[in-house]
Amino acid sequence: MPRSAYMPDSGRIVILGAGPCGLACADELARLGHRDFVLLEAASAPGGLASSVVDEAGFTWDLGGHVVFSHFGEFDRLLAELFTDEELLHHDRSSYIRYGDGWMPYPFQQHLHHLPPKDAAACLRDLLTARPDARRDSAAPADFATWLVTVYGQALVDRFFAPYNAKVWATPLEDMGSAWVAERVAPVDVEEILAAFVGTAAPARRWGPNAIFAFPASGGTGEIWRRLAARIGAVRLRTGARAVAVDPAARAVTLAGGERMGYDRLVATGPLDRLAAMTTTCPAPLRTAAQNLRHTTVAMVGLGYRTPTTDARSWLYFPQPDVPFYRATNFSKYAPANVPGAAVDAYSAWMTETSLTPGQDLDRDALVRSCDQALRRHGLVPAQAPLASAHVEVIPYAYPVPTLGRDEVLAQVMPWMEARDIYPRGRFGTWRYEIGNMDHAVKMGIDIARRLVNGTREELLASAPSGLSVSAARVGCRS
Repeated sequence: MPRSAYMPDSGRIVILGAGPCGLACADELARLGHRDFVLLEAASAPGGLASSVVDEAGFTWDLGGHVVFSHFGEFDRLLAELFTDEELLHHDRSSYIRYGDGWMPYPFQQHLHHLPPKDAAACLRDLLTARPDARRDSAAPADFATWLVTVYGQALVDRFFAPYNAKVWATPLEDMGSAWVAERVAPVDVEEILAAFVGTAAPARRWGPNAIFAFPASGGTGEIWRRLAARIGAVRLRTGARAVAVDPAARAVTLAGGERMGYDRLVATGPLDRLAAMTTTCPAPLRTAAQNLRHTTVAMVGLGYRTPTTDARSWLYFPQPDVPFYRATNFSKYAPANVPGAAVDAYSAWMTETSLTPGQDLDRDALVRSCDQALRRHGLVPAQAPLASAHVEVIPYAYPVPTLGRDEVLAQVMPWMEARDIYPRGRFGTWRYEIGNMDHAVKMGIDIARRLVNGTREELLASAPSGLSVSAARVGCRS
């Protein structure tokens, strides 16, 4: 008998948000043979935070620095189904940090021998008296600022970690927790670092899951999700359908135009604070708690130039306060099709990311000028190179901030939602930066589809750090 013959009665499933998580959920429901579902997307096109745009000059831009890598076989399978080998380009990550007038290989803490002698001595001295074991110590300091000093020493924090992270998070580091760190911050091997100083060995340069990454040959990162959306089909995917209210008692979603749509199960992949605010029966204390969750807004400034780039590096980090962006991505290197006519011998493209606090006023023209000047000042673009395009995208919800109080909020809000058959998932549904990559989102979407249809456990969420939903913990998942 087909697998679908053993399905429990899952009823009508409504999915809010056609980003990677929502699209993967819908695709898996179809694969499992569950037909009674609909995917609603507020925007005019699918993709969510992983969308790509083409500006008026013909440059392709992502909404931030996405690269394709995977922790999960399900994501690998999806890419293999959507792309041929020739349609994905593969790169060895080459990332550097601007320090003074020079460049240091990333990660900073593994390449201290590249620092000027005085700085290197200070960093090495403090590192040798730090506690790298605190990374695995449950009694280690909870706030991120103290944790960084404890693990890496004050000198490294002063020279890189504090200024860089302040730019990324637009949040005081003392307000952030440290349980999220895991593979997001590179470890230190003191013996390896000392060996690099005396020239007996070079530090490992392939740290991290994105040491090798892929990228679509054309269409930007958004091409992945356009193809997946096409596979789901327009019958089950509705764009321009923004949910404004969720009524758990009536099991109905109200759309911006007034239409009400019934559901038996609701998978919500948008921001958890917005979900709590529009859920009619959500108790006031839970709504208030959800509003205390913090996130960043990011201004992506894409700058196209009428000059080729000879820079072979993938992306660059900028801790300097006089540079508006924290990261610059060599976007023409990712794929020739990212510039007009794929003419990399005539154009180059740099994608910059600047963090803002939500609601912060932004002078777009001033930001463009500042980003352009910084790229030229630091030698990434020739001083006289003509600017062919300047494109700005403001992403209101860019990254969930792992604040000290985040897990307590999640422990209140998530179980309440799931007890009413509302399942927040995805980067902002779970509000966990540490499982906020595209492959994580796809895994979450597939896992919740399997759980709702077959009753199988959600593998990713049970292995996530503290603060996950009670019902997700009961199903005993792992990544």
